[in-house]
Amino acid sequence: MIQPLSILLAAVAVLGSPDGKLSVRLEQTPDSKILYSVEYAGQTMLTPSTLGLVGQDCDYSLLTYTGVDSQAVKVDYRLDRIKASRIQHDAVRYMTHFKTPQGRLLDIEWHISDNDVAFRYCIPRDTDTGSIRVMREETSFDFPEGTTTYLCPQSDAMIGWKRTKPSYEEYYKCAAPLGEKSQFGHGFTFPCLFNTPAGWVLVSETGVDSRYCGSRLEDYTAGKGYRLAFPMPEENNGNGTVEPAFALPGCTPWRTITVGNDLAPIVETTIAFDVVEPKYESRYDYRFGKSTWSWIIWQDASCNYDDQVTYIDFASEMGYPYCLVDAFWDQNIGRDRIEELSRYARSKGVSLFLWYSSSGWWNDISQSPVNIMSDHIARKQEMRWLQSIGVKGIKVDFFGGDKQETMRLYESILSDADDCGLMVIFHGCTIPRGWERMYPNYVGSEAVRASENLIFSQYECDIEAVNATIHPFVRNALGCMEFGGTILNKRLDRANGKPRPNGRIGGTERKTSDAFEIATAVIFQNPIQNFALAPNNLEDAPEAAMDFMRRVPTTWDETRYIAGTPSRSAVIARRSNDTWYVGAINAVEEELSIDVNEIASMLGMSEAVALHTVDGKLIREEGKFRKPIKVSANDGAVLILR
Repeated sequence: MIQPLSILLAAVAVLGSPDGKLSVRLEQTPDSKILYSVEYAGQTMLTPSTLGLVGQDCDYSLLTYTGVDSQAVKVDYRLDRIKASRIQHDAVRYMTHFKTPQGRLLDIEWHISDNDVAFRYCIPRDTDTGSIRVMREETSFDFPEGTTTYLCPQSDAMIGWKRTKPSYEEYYKCAAPLGEKSQFGHGFTFPCLFNTPAGWVLVSETGVDSRYCGSRLEDYTAGKGYRLAFPMPEENNGNGTVEPAFALPGCTPWRTITVGNDLAPIVETTIAFDVVEPKYESRYDYRFGKSTWSWIIWQDASCNYDDQVTYIDFASEMGYPYCLVDAFWDQNIGRDRIEELSRYARSKGVSLFLWYSSSGWWNDISQSPVNIMSDHIARKQEMRWLQSIGVKGIKVDFFGGDKQETMRLYESILSDADDCGLMVIFHGCTIPRGWERMYPNYVGSEAVRASENLIFSQYECDIEAVNATIHPFVRNALGCMEFGGTILNKRLDRANGKPRPNGRIGGTERKTSDAFEIATAVIFQNPIQNFALAPNNLEDAPEAAMDFMRRVPTTWDETRYIAGTPSRSAVIARRSNDTWYVGAINAVEEELSIDVNEIASMLGMSEAVALHTVDGKLIREEGKFRKPIKVSANDGAVLILR
């Protein structure tokens, strides 16, 4: 007779959170497998899941538990580019000790706070071998029956635009049953959100640098859950190994789990930053803020000197410190005139970000400049030139892989850029994995189906609200998200609905309200915001919207979940100094009710201003709110509370 798993398992340790509500239970099977499970408030959030890894010369998947050490820690640091500026809370660090049947040693380090679990494998140098090549991890995540999932599938490699995928830009499938197969058969990209019968669980990883690869989850296997997977061999045109390697003693990145009865811990978590440390100190004081960006509405043809002057003037008029000049600037403007353009921008109180392709030998991109950021020698020379002409940052695009070799490229670009006082935005890229704290000049990654898709397809405009309500709970909950949104053009092209010479109306049609669009400036978090505003918005957008877009911050002191569910609605509050900004968006036919007085009381504020839609128009209202604001589908609202 087969005995139930619960009878076969022997508990070896229970690791608890400071408040005692969260616990990790470690158990050993008769065949020397180590399993862990997670409970919160007495309810199972993760069912028994496997731990361990397999090295090239040692199998660390068969283990015997030998003991545990623990230490209470105070998490206390400041960080000016995430969802909160001062992080302070208690946690417990556990070091659990194991050995293989051959006597080789393995430690699993745990960091447990009231709603978060992080763990990593630490391998000592206990033989003459000075390094390890990790062939696979046994790490898995399994969930109770009845769990639903909110997951983004991993795409095929070397497909899409100029063979640049994977780039974390696929469609999320929301509220899918546990175990539903991924669209492409390659599992799912981090972060991964699960709704268990007892609450919500966000799974991801952090601390990935040049010493490891980025990972994902394989498709679900009944009885085994979702196992951690390394990159596909085809990524980056087959360049680089799938299996990471690092020197001994050494540790893997952290695997993170955030749990809660509701979505507040998911939206507010800082676990991605709590367990990492800065990789280097910078001698530069980086300034974050808002930026204009011609390409998103005016497209490739706008990368010329005169149009960029128009957008620099627009940035100056809006009080924005930056203007992003996108692809083809080297061909259409030229390096000499870019120097002239940078001088002009600085005369208007604006600094430039310049676009680069990451490409070297792994895609077919022709957008230039190319073959610079992938070349260490050319890159350093280029960055010194950028610094000399007053450029403040770069946007590097089209990476297409998660191998260790690609992680080395991300880190090298960041490190070299900091030598020259340059901030870095990544596009067509992987998710950030604690990079906001690890790299002082890192200011955001796309890694989401972002605003350019609204330009390319009417279908994307039709589902904009649905997608926008997912991101605060999944992608943006993990870290910075450079979406490039807040579009106030009604038609997403340069003419904004005016007939072309042939009489036709160009561009896709925005389906969301102006109130929705400005609300996303609060809901989407990134310290450098390249907004999709256009110079014509000074004349054709509501004055209240443009005034708000002049004032809205891009860095925050605190973030709070108010309400919402992925793919339906989102109400998120962010504090800057003594002012709370609340963004609300709705994607479903059922009206979203915003009780201004209740939210103000919840946040300890007494004065309120609301920007919302009345009879199809954006209005600004202040004073006493005698009844809730009603937000319909594709609509939104903004509250400013003091």
